[in-house]
Amino acid sequence: MENSFKIIKPEQIQDNLFKLIGSDWMLVSAGKPEHYNMMTASWGFAGVLWRKPVAVAFIRPNRYTYEFAENNPYYTLSFFDEDQRDILNLCGTISGRDVNKMGIEGITPLITPLGNVCFREAKLVLECRKLYFDDIKPELFQAFELEKIYPKKDYHRFYIGEIVNVWQKERPLP
Repeated sequence: MENSFKIIKPEQIQDNLFKLIGSDWMLVSAGKPEHYNMMTASWGFAGVLWRKPVAVAFIRPNRYTYEFAENNPYYTLSFFDEDQRDILNLCGTISGRDVNKMGIEGITPLITPLGNVCFREAKLVLECRKLYFDDIKPELFQAFELEKIYPKKDYHRFYIGEIVNVWQKERPLP
């Protein structure tokens, strides 16, 4: 990673993860530098499970990123400042099947030492090693209004990943 990022421990993350994920959004990326995809997401969470720091990403099977997440042992979650909102909107509305997202202007891929893709413009990156996955099972919903979120019955798969690296953008001193 380039020197504009510093490695921190997961427990040193200062940002509010509810805000980062739910309202600021993130790019979920998987694949190798020569062939990867990313998608915008506003669902996910982070915490501790199995004595490890983890982050969970949700991907619907019809998303192009799904096949990359399925076929790779790692994924990254990249979080951005508000001035990148247009790129997040774009990555959430176009498919990598139809458009080469790797060529989107204003977003620059970076390769982690483990060979995974994140982005130079991010303010925070979580690199995760997949530990477990499962599918949302509608028969297990306890609150029946949740079924309304899935009118097409396209239930998410979720990936629990151990956070193996956290990179935070170095901010210049005021």
